[in-house]
Amino acid sequence: MAQEKMKKGKVYLVGAGPGEPDLITIRGMQIIGLADCIIYDKLVNPALLEFARSGAEIIHTPKRQTENSFTQQQINEVMVEKALEGKIVVRLKGGDPWIFSRGPEEAKILKQAGIDFEIVPGVTAGIAAAEYAGLMLSERSLSSQIIFITGQEAAGKEESGIDWDLLAKFRGTLVFYMVVTSLELIVQRLIENGLDSATPAAVVANATLPTQVIVKSKLGELFGKCTEKKIEPPAIIFIGKAVGSDWDFNWFMKKPLFGKNIVLTRDSRGNSEFSTKIIRAGGNPISFETFRIHPLTGSTEFLDALTSIAEYDWVIFTSANGVDVFFKCIYDLKKDARILGHSKIAAVGATTKERLACYGISADFVPDVYTSKQLAVQLINFTSLHGKKVLLLRSELADEDLDKVLGEGGAQINRLDVYTAAAAETETKFMMEELENKQIDCITFTSPSCVKYFFEKLELSLVLSSGAKIASIGPVTSEALKKAGAKIDIEAATHTIDGLLEAMESVYKK
Repeated sequence: MAQEKMKKGKVYLVGAGPGEPDLITIRGMQIIGLADCIIYDKLVNPALLEFARSGAEIIHTPKRQTENSFTQQQINEVMVEKALEGKIVVRLKGGDPWIFSRGPEEAKILKQAGIDFEIVPGVTAGIAAAEYAGLMLSERSLSSQIIFITGQEAAGKEESGIDWDLLAKFRGTLVFYMVVTSLELIVQRLIENGLDSATPAAVVANATLPTQVIVKSKLGELFGKCTEKKIEPPAIIFIGKAVGSDWDFNWFMKKPLFGKNIVLTRDSRGNSEFSTKIIRAGGNPISFETFRIHPLTGSTEFLDALTSIAEYDWVIFTSANGVDVFFKCIYDLKKDARILGHSKIAAVGATTKERLACYGISADFVPDVYTSKQLAVQLINFTSLHGKKVLLLRSELADEDLDKVLGEGGAQINRLDVYTAAAAETETKFMMEELENKQIDCITFTSPSCVKYFFEKLELSLVLSSGAKIASIGPVTSEALKKAGAKIDIEAATHTIDGLLEAMESVYKK
């Protein structure tokens, strides 16, 4: 056992990509999931930490920021210390760990300490920024060669390692990394060495993110325009004829939700799932957790019902949350989907159906309109429920429309509340400031619970005066919004997250 504890671990230097979390490699994502300890930089998107396994140690190592900043030496020490404890360590770095990064220095430290390491390449920012800005770095009629240059050389260097004369004469595309603090000097040196001040140039900041900004101009005017636009790091400069690409190739910033600040008001897991879809549509999701799910599956009533659940003709799930809570309970009891026996399964909508499929259950019935009332009406039309035993697995806060209509159809109803929702302890100061400063474009609501707990935290008058659009997933949620006094700007035709996303895209396209 003692020898096992003394065994050295391993360090993976993993490239996290340019910012958008989806751009990490499959290998990088897999390694994050194996790690005992993850050490990550400021430029790494925190969304990647969701791939970490439960219990993994997470260490944020920002540089030159606050009293909690780390020096490179401190980062090296932490990395070696954790590896010597026998841990699998992921050193997660923005972009690629070997391109204008401290990756090579860190590898040398690991080699000196006798620690095994592996390099996991990442999408480098210079390439990603160009492609997300529609800049053709190697368009064959304009450029057949590319040079990547650092905009920040090592501190204390007596002479520059950059050949400015060569760069000024280079007949291709120049790509400078880490440029904001040295932009004026870079432009000056290139022009002094003979590069035409009219050469097309561009700066791309926050590449691949919903906050991406592009400044295009002649080289001689670039610093002034970036100062005017208040460009901040991280940013990349592109210089050369190929940089004058047609704006029509800027596909990313043409997405209908690009740059829109969209508030998500679900529980933590729901917001996380919705965030991924918003980001893919070009939007900037702002999570504002309004409630938390609390299982009710420990009640005697629920546990008693499980003993006879296979006797029901139909078992009805009315939300994805209900599905998750139910199956977590039966798995904790060392049971699985076989507990449902030969019961038919109904789901209120596509999302609930998909969540059931995750547990190996194929829903026998899903209504065309995703509301509890329509589920009852259409199920009665689908099959006779007269005298049939029906188990409803619901939220404690759900209305009684489903129960009532099924009962009128002759079903023998047993309603079990499998979970409830309670207000989340979410800080409101940031959201209040964003609304007051009119920085929010849209607030989304996906259930009456979202509405209830959101307006318990924030004044309706503040929301109305902010100019933010209100988006509802469907009529039940819209009714709750109307009762709260809110004006509904967007309502999904299909009452799912994808339907809500489609409705928002349709509005913003106009």
